[in-house]
Amino acid sequence: MVAGHHILVVEDEAIIRSSLRRLLERHDYKVSEAGSVKEALEEYDINSFDVVLSDLRLPGAPGTDLIKATTSPVLIMTSYSSIRSAIDSMKLGAVDYIAKPFEHSELIESVAKVLREHGTRSEHDDEFEPPVLGMIGSCPQMMELFRRIRKVALTNSTVLINGESGTGKELVARAIHNLSSRCDNEMISVNCAAIPENLIESELFGHEKGAFTGATATRTGLVEAAHGSTLFLDEIGELPLEAQARLLRVLQESEIRKVGSVQSKKVDVRLVVATHRDLKQLVVDGLFREDLYYRINVMTLLIPPLRDRGNDILELAEAILQRTCKRLKTPILHFSDGASLAISKYSWPGNVRELENAIERAVVLAEEDVIGEELLAIDLERSTSTQKDSSESPATLSQVDDLSLEDYFQRFVIEHEDSMNETQLAKKLGISRKCLWERRQRFGIPRKKKQEA
Repeated sequence: MVAGHHILVVEDEAIIRSSLRRLLERHDYKVSEAGSVKEALEEYDINSFDVVLSDLRLPGAPGTDLIKATTSPVLIMTSYSSIRSAIDSMKLGAVDYIAKPFEHSELIESVAKVLREHGTRSEHDDEFEPPVLGMIGSCPQMMELFRRIRKVALTNSTVLINGESGTGKELVARAIHNLSSRCDNEMISVNCAAIPENLIESELFGHEKGAFTGATATRTGLVEAAHGSTLFLDEIGELPLEAQARLLRVLQESEIRKVGSVQSKKVDVRLVVATHRDLKQLVVDGLFREDLYYRINVMTLLIPPLRDRGNDILELAEAILQRTCKRLKTPILHFSDGASLAISKYSWPGNVRELENAIERAVVLAEEDVIGEELLAIDLERSTSTQKDSSESPATLSQVDDLSLEDYFQRFVIEHEDSMNETQLAKKLGISRKCLWERRQRFGIPRKKKQEA
């Protein structure tokens, strides 16, 4: 959420004022409201707000009177017929204006722009970076990512998000949705790798009663459930070829056909997909449809791995530490110099997710107000050797005599994945399918797929 950002809405129409409050609160802003300039000045310390969002025409006094009354940035709302007055208001000191009627995404972007360029910073602001709620970054790669997110969110184009496991692909997808005109409806999120292959078509596209054994009732699929909203498909590279063909139909014809049905139904869905895999190579290998690849590769966003983000790593670690302490209701802790050095030198193959897990473990185990390097359980030597040996054949794992749990997992999966499916592998290992998939991502062991005959 956008912690510390408090917005005052000054609007005399109660319905509009209430609508603006709900919109801003959905984007995690704290909102206060007033019906006139007089009410705003009498009820609040107006200098305490990060942004004042005011209608130009108000009873008693115009919204521009607030400009001289506060040091907070004032964003003026006006009708198209009063653009001239809006421009005049900027001459008086308004930071920007927005013309009614406006799209929800347009208003949210305008507020975010004011906060970036004029907003006051609170003690919590370092924990967050618009437009991606919960994602921090000031390195060039992240600033470019944020810029592109703001741009693509205002379109209806399909977006492909590339990034390693644990980099925050769903956070980016949610930011695109929240900044879009579809933000009033809930985003539907699907992890394609976590659903068994024999069920994924039914999950995504629905099925008719009797379509297959066990189909005792008609079911609405997740694509149809996302009508009027955004559908986020994480790890789309794991989607079976048959489901890929159905998804292509959604993109080409804006319609779905349930499993077992001869009838098609129109749907209005904005598609955002993500993958950590090289889809081009999957096309070459015959595991991903070329026509679907070109359909989804319209707008591409790349999330850099944590190891390539320079000083972002320590900034992010500090923010996660403070956030974790608050969530676990523990005293605020700090990193020792050794812990900070270890954090900055470690390669973080699991990216932000691994960093969050390491910090949470350290907070739970900490007995003093300083977190030492040992509590983070970071193996710098293993990190370095893993990077050096990443090109080695997995077959070398079976030659290790003294196996760690990680080595055992990798060897077991590699030696049995040709004879077992994902459900059987997970059962033998005593873990869930989702956990099996996550560990595959962490250790770089992609799931093998059967070629079409």
